[in-house]
Amino acid sequence: MKKVLTIILGLVGVLSIVFLAMIISTGDEAIELGEAGTAVNTFMYIAYLVLFLTLAFVIVFSLKNIFSDSEKLKSTLKGLGIFALLGLVCYFGLANGVETPLKDGGTLSESGSKLLGAGLYLFYALILVAGGSMLFFGIKKMIK
Repeated sequence: MKKVLTIILGLVGVLSIVFLAMIISTGDEAIELGEAGTAVNTFMYIAYLVLFLTLAFVIVFSLKNIFSDSEKLKSTLKGLGIFALLGLVCYFGLANGVETPLKDGGTLSESGSKLLGAGLYLFYALILVAGGSMLFFGIKKMIK
């Protein structure tokens, strides 16, 4: 399996170099004038395909790895549960929804404002958790 993946990675690398050379040989002026639209669009679609294939492989193998070991599954579900609980606390407990006028003339709805505020509070809470854990384990390591 590792040999097959190594060969596939090598082929993707070589194809990437070939595609880059083809785009560079097209020239900046042709791309800016729109004369190279089909070539660039083709390469963009290929890049999207490679991105989606990579994401699919990552998701499939990650899930396979998680479901193959019950301890990893338990740990993952515990982490997801804590994350969801923190998100709910930020949404229902901390965020306030206020209808807000926007610069372009539209309005941000009350629920959109509340969701945005909850996302910011969740971000701040995660920063505090990460900083606190680094501080805790750093001090714990220095004590030993």
